[in-house]
Amino acid sequence: MKRQTIIALGVAVILGVLAVFLANAYLSGRERQIAQAEPQGLVRVAVAAMPLKFGDDITPENVKFVAYPQASLPPGAHRSMAELLPQGKRRVALRPILVNQPLLASDLSGEGGASIAALLPDGMRATTVRINDVSGVAGFVKPNDTVDVLVTRTAIGPDGIQTGQQVTDVLLQNVRVIAMGASLSADSQKPSSTRSTTLEVTPFNAQKLVLGQQLGSLSLVLRKPGEEQNIPQVETVSLNDLRYDYYSSLPPAARPAALASGKAVATPPAQRQARIARLSQPRRAPVVRRAVAPARPATSTVSVTRGLETKDYEVGGYAH
Repeated sequence: MKRQTIIALGVAVILGVLAVFLANAYLSGRERQIAQAEPQGLVRVAVAAMPLKFGDDITPENVKFVAYPQASLPPGAHRSMAELLPQGKRRVALRPILVNQPLLASDLSGEGGASIAALLPDGMRATTVRINDVSGVAGFVKPNDTVDVLVTRTAIGPDGIQTGQQVTDVLLQNVRVIAMGASLSADSQKPSSTRSTTLEVTPFNAQKLVLGQQLGSLSLVLRKPGEEQNIPQVETVSLNDLRYDYYSSLPPAARPAALASGKAVATPPAQRQARIARLSQPRRAPVVRRAVAPARPATSTVSVTRGLETKDYEVGGYAH
């Protein structure tokens, strides 16, 4: 064997041994760092091992534990299976949960099955209203969507009597849909044919919804969520407004620019209030005019006697 070959093999062996030694030292040091860091900064947290939908049971098969930074631990996290699933207790998901998402107490039911009450924030109420295919946006409203609620009713005058004029008002804005019919899931892409919807509202707005159902019909308007999308000043729409209005057709954000450029004219508040007051006045009863028969012209009676027979004749009243 040549001398150069022996030198090359020796160098390769030395480098190989050095590489193995360095790799072993690095891995051993890394293991020691993890072992030292886990008790200090990481804790075991229960997360979803598979995607969970509303109402899915929480079982050991769809739960796993991962190391989570203790400083970033979210409230309501569970550190053990006994804490997550107490003996003999059934828990289900209250909303969709993704893989590796921590199983928080706010996302799970307390005991037993899923409940709408568990989904309500503090101080809010769930109210169900009647809808149909048209008022429910053809069934394209899904749970967790945001809607405005309109009410179409008969205008009421100052004396409390209905005027007969149909008007539409914006009853509520930025309302979250909890359920459509008996469905709490938004996974389906098909339109819903339900005739009722459950909305998340405050107690006062729940009263308004109940009263609005008694006075007229309610309609849902699908919208973008967020209070910044609300209309600060809503208007009552009547039969007199069933015509095109360039100003009203613009988005709220574009109206100030249109007014400044002179391309649009807004209805002054005084005229708007006058129109609403006029609609609130009771409707007057129609005046019925009766046909009057024309007066008969004045006539005179003349009696003519011939022998023993007498006859009366009317004379006069001829048109001239």
